[in-house]
Amino acid sequence: MTVDALDAGLDLLDRQVIDRDGKLLGKVDDLRFDDSAAGSPPVLAALLIGQRAFGQRLGGRLGRWWVAVAGRMAGGATPVEVSVRHVRELGPALTLDVRAESLPGLGRAERLLSHGFVGKIPGAHRESK
Repeated sequence: MTVDALDAGLDLLDRQVIDRDGKLLGKVDDLRFDDSAAGSPPVLAALLIGQRAFGQRLGGRLGRWWVAVAGRMAGGATPVEVSVRHVRELGPALTLDVRAESLPGLGRAERLLSHGFVGKIPGAHRESK
């Protein structure tokens, strides 16, 4: 997928992420940019999924607390980092061209929240329009 320009806050953050088999992985909690090219604007490199990434995005005292709790639940795991090369479809949800099992670090906290809580909400597996 190639996109020249987008508003990361509106088009990516907090969107559901679905693997190629339709499995809900979580939401985009933060973004990683590559700014290695001097004099050019940063380029989106990866989507970050995980409660620790969300806590870092929150910042402040609440963010530090969130990161600490998420770290305990996930056994210290870092956020799942999904290269933007794997985004197949950009819409109400982001669809990937890889399976969830191929993403290293999909932690206990994400599985617990996805399957134990979010997955039990009626309509959670449908895309929003």
